[in-house]
Amino acid sequence: MSKNSETPAPDSAPTSRRGTQTLPTRHIRIIGVPLDLGASRRGVDMGPSAMRVAGLETRLEALGHQVTDGGNIRVEIAETQASGNRDARYLAEIAETCTRTAETVVQTLEAGNTPLLLGGDHSLAAGSVSGVAEFYRRMNQKIGVLWMDAHSDINTPGTSPSGNVHGMPLAALMGLGPEPLANIYGYAPKIAPENAVLIGVRDIDAAERDNIRRAGITHVYTMRDIDERGMRAVMEEALSAAGDGTAGYHVSLDMDWIDPEDAPGVGTPVRGGATYREAHLAMEILADHARLLSFEIVEVNPVIDEHNRTADLAVELACSAFGKKIL
Repeated sequence: MSKNSETPAPDSAPTSRRGTQTLPTRHIRIIGVPLDLGASRRGVDMGPSAMRVAGLETRLEALGHQVTDGGNIRVEIAETQASGNRDARYLAEIAETCTRTAETVVQTLEAGNTPLLLGGDHSLAAGSVSGVAEFYRRMNQKIGVLWMDAHSDINTPGTSPSGNVHGMPLAALMGLGPEPLANIYGYAPKIAPENAVLIGVRDIDAAERDNIRRAGITHVYTMRDIDERGMRAVMEEALSAAGDGTAGYHVSLDMDWIDPEDAPGVGTPVRGGATYREAHLAMEILADHARLLSFEIVEVNPVIDEHNRTADLAVELACSAFGKKIL
């Protein structure tokens, strides 16, 4: 077994008891990234506020964690900027936001805190994951990534049918481009392909299939895999792959991973996603393994939500990922 695979996630001990539960005590820092430059549909910039309104900090503290809110990363407003190249609109502004996000994540980890990022569109992951990868690279360790999303987000400016950068962050993290996102901290890729895992994808462009092969990613679990094998089997394999030889893993949870029946307020809804209980089970299994390094929830869009249902579910899932149990 690799020495790196035995490295515990930050703050995984001591424990704090709540009722019948013995939970890992973490120092969690909330980081809002109200970014909506990467998508055509506006509104996900209000996602961080919606999750805060849903009681994220209070509900995590009720589990015994110590939580601080670090506020929001500064993001340019679309109406004040030129969109630039139509193959990757607002790329320069998104890269600046992702660089600020990466630096904040590194500082958060250096302080012994677990980053919990609130999006914003999924392009922010190019920054968050870069920050986690850089922190552990300085200790000669690597990280894994669980990409939980209806989409693979592995388009490049040359393959994207829309030019929306929120469809490109995984491509950037795997070193395929676009260059301003791929080369944050001056190196690429940020993730070894054997430690990059896609879970629950169901809407993949033809060019993205080729990009998945180019990147060397082999751990791709579609909704068919979940249907046929069950969420538990898929999650156990996924966590094993993401954790193999790594310090642990970053979880990037796009709320469109969940079926729109349960999560209607998302940027790009796709029918046939994970159910309410499947989503909670995935988070509970994640908590059981206790190797979570950092976590982000993206693409919550209050403009098209129903009474903040999607943000409330996002907070519920975060609580399950950080140790909330039924008994």
